[in-house]
Amino acid sequence: MKVIVCGAGQVGWQIARHLASEKNNVTVVDLNSELIAQATDILDVNGVVGSASYPDVLARAGAEDADMIIAATHSDEVNMVTCQIAHSVFQIPSKIARLRAKSYLEVVYSDLYRRDHMPIDVVISPEREVAIQALRQLSSPGTFDSEPFIDEKVEVLGLHLDAECPILNMPLHELTEHFSSLNATVMAVRREGELLVPNKTDVLMEGDNIYLCSDAKDKKRVFEIFGKSIRPQERIIIVGGGNVGREVALRIEQGKRKMHAKLIERNRSVAEATADALERTVVLHGDGLNMDMMEEAGVSMSDAVLAVTDDDKTNLLVAARAKAAGASLVVALINDPSLTSMMEALDIDASVNPRATTVSSILHHIRHGRVRAVYSIGDAEAEVIEAQVLGSSPIANQSLKDIEWPEGTHVGIVEKNGELIRPRGSTVIEEGDIVVIFTLSKDVEEVERLFQVNIDFY
Repeated sequence: MKVIVCGAGQVGWQIARHLASEKNNVTVVDLNSELIAQATDILDVNGVVGSASYPDVLARAGAEDADMIIAATHSDEVNMVTCQIAHSVFQIPSKIARLRAKSYLEVVYSDLYRRDHMPIDVVISPEREVAIQALRQLSSPGTFDSEPFIDEKVEVLGLHLDAECPILNMPLHELTEHFSSLNATVMAVRREGELLVPNKTDVLMEGDNIYLCSDAKDKKRVFEIFGKSIRPQERIIIVGGGNVGREVALRIEQGKRKMHAKLIERNRSVAEATADALERTVVLHGDGLNMDMMEEAGVSMSDAVLAVTDDDKTNLLVAARAKAAGASLVVALINDPSLTSMMEALDIDASVNPRATTVSSILHHIRHGRVRAVYSIGDAEAEVIEAQVLGSSPIANQSLKDIEWPEGTHVGIVEKNGELIRPRGSTVIEEGDIVVIFTLSKDVEEVERLFQVNIDFY
């Protein structure tokens, strides 16, 4: 597939990296010549320096025969115009645009993106995706990551195993035997910074971070088995009143759960605009790093603190100080994945990575056909893929133990005729089954071959 990625920032870089690693023909376009030089030096991509909204620049990028364009520059307007030109001048079949301004995302204006108006096939909003992920963390206290699959009937949970975990040093096959009715599977383990796919004789150790695939109905029991307490999240403090913080507060106000939010924003004009946009949220003008301000917001009695400013280091410090002050759950927005290694030392419960959530959303729309959902793990180290089995797939009508899975792959759960099944070696994969599978990034191409999705993008 021939893809043009417009914008060589964090999101564009990761998308180009993903697609190039899967042997797609990728060209990256950006005004910054240094970013293009880095991309072409490090990634297996072509590069073009120039504005993505200029027809001649798109022509140099190979738009005449491109299959897809992903407009992910920092400007909404450039992204929109880029998609318009890609459609009107070059007839590129598939167009994805990243849009941030809330006005462009209002449902009342959704008719704007029809082919006879502004021809954008998929609109991605980083702030909206990050807000959804942040709220998901609130509904899964005790996890550092959480993502739904199979129409929210399944959840992939990231759990940190501390000294109080009751099943430490237990081989995974014994875990399965002891809890035979539990519909959950440990798919991956991060130990001392390395992401591993365990086998049935491996044991879970203190300090491990695991990725577990569970029937959503068994979530409460999973928490009990792994020694995680569940406390209702009712009193929430949001630090940062920008697009993400405002979106989180708005979704809390619109949600069905009984939650009360206070929002702290240091910029007076932003705080005033945020207060005008919200109804029930208490908006305070002040610095989240100021503990007097945090105490005024009730940090010691709060159920959760979300630090979602536009500065990673501020978010880490706010979350760490809030935890020390008595907050039950602290979540930090972190753009730079290298900073997540500091979370444990700072006693931060969970993080939200805007780049990872946006990349996951774009990958989901790139991989149409029988791939129904994609979630990027870590710094593009692995993916969790939800895919439906075709009758012509190489794995159809084979038992799991007979399928030649790549080494870095683990099946988490299988849905057969609406019923969720914990995978066993004897489980036969049939046409129509939906499979949730963890795979290291190096093995994604082989997994797609097994599901035969490479020929079914559109």
